[in-house]
Amino acid sequence: MMSDSIKYIGVDDLDIDLFESQYVVPEGMSYNSYLIDDEKIAVLDTADRRKGEEWKANLKEALNGRQPDYLVAHHMEPDHAALIAWTLETYPNLQLVCSAQAAKMLPNFFEGLNFEGRVMTVKEGDTLSLGRHELHFIGAPMIHWPEVIMSYDSLDKVVFSADAFGKFGALVNETDDWACEARRYYFNICGKYGSQVQVVMKKLAALDVQTICPLHGPVLKGEQLSAAIKLYDTWSKYEPESEGILIAYASIHGGTAAAAERLGEILRQKGAPKVVVSDLSRDDMAEVIEDAFRYPTVVVAASSYDAGVFPVMHDFLYHLQIKNYQKRRFGIIENGSWAPTAGKVMRSMIEGLKDCEIVEPMVTIRSRMKAADEALLEQLADSLLK
Repeated sequence: MMSDSIKYIGVDDLDIDLFESQYVVPEGMSYNSYLIDDEKIAVLDTADRRKGEEWKANLKEALNGRQPDYLVAHHMEPDHAALIAWTLETYPNLQLVCSAQAAKMLPNFFEGLNFEGRVMTVKEGDTLSLGRHELHFIGAPMIHWPEVIMSYDSLDKVVFSADAFGKFGALVNETDDWACEARRYYFNICGKYGSQVQVVMKKLAALDVQTICPLHGPVLKGEQLSAAIKLYDTWSKYEPESEGILIAYASIHGGTAAAAERLGEILRQKGAPKVVVSDLSRDDMAEVIEDAFRYPTVVVAASSYDAGVFPVMHDFLYHLQIKNYQKRRFGIIENGSWAPTAGKVMRSMIEGLKDCEIVEPMVTIRSRMKAADEALLEQLADSLLK
């Protein structure tokens, strides 16, 4: 229970292997849902079908034989909305509350279900009175779907924030380090939409917010809430969070890996505050994306392949493109035994990013590092540290 009248009815998923079929979640996921117990009872979001029976049991226990009046759907993604149809069918007097765009999406997910007379659409500035509690709706399009709304409970000063301020990990595995998995979650799932996040951040700044209840991860209060808001402001402005340099490499037979590792050693010797070296073939891509956003400088090192670049490097840079990556500095190391092409491809992809600078010199390795290459790595390191 979060308060006398706001109850947590969400569920943990410890069996899931990949969230959204792409992100590793060794600590599981939480699908958060809440119930406000007042003169009118409001259920806020449902859960993923994977944990449907557990969520239904939690709902029934919280209701204790009573009937809910409203189901507020802040976000239509199936990990939060899969049980809308069951809830409407089980409680025939229930009204579904959602945005107009969410209402248009309902037939996409629930073919054949008759929603006539069961849906109340709300928009920015609308309110829903439950008695002592009053929900104020906040438009939050593209965080990270276009139909998303948030709601603010003016009595308990709580924002129900949809996917914003969420994180990877089940609540049962929660630690004090909120930022680590919240950062990986934000940049990989919501990172493209920084300008939209900034709009919502300004709306939240105008409210007296004491608690944030996201759809994934822990409820945020006190110092943790203040830290989360500060980080979200930094992240959504595409500003670096920490001093440091990421070296991301894509190596076939070890030559490129050796050059990347050697550059890391040189940078550390020259006083770089933080150097992270990542193997794109083996490390978690989502974590490397996270580090690319965290630090102001990135070095990409890759082998040439089929007259282009080794595919995992192309995948990495493509991920940065689609996440609206910007405002960073890049160094480039390419490798090629007879006709190096990786550098040209990487340069072209980086030049397509917004406000990104390429630091010279680009270093070209021929199969294996040699004495002359060491001197070029020293030059690159000096340029990166300026």
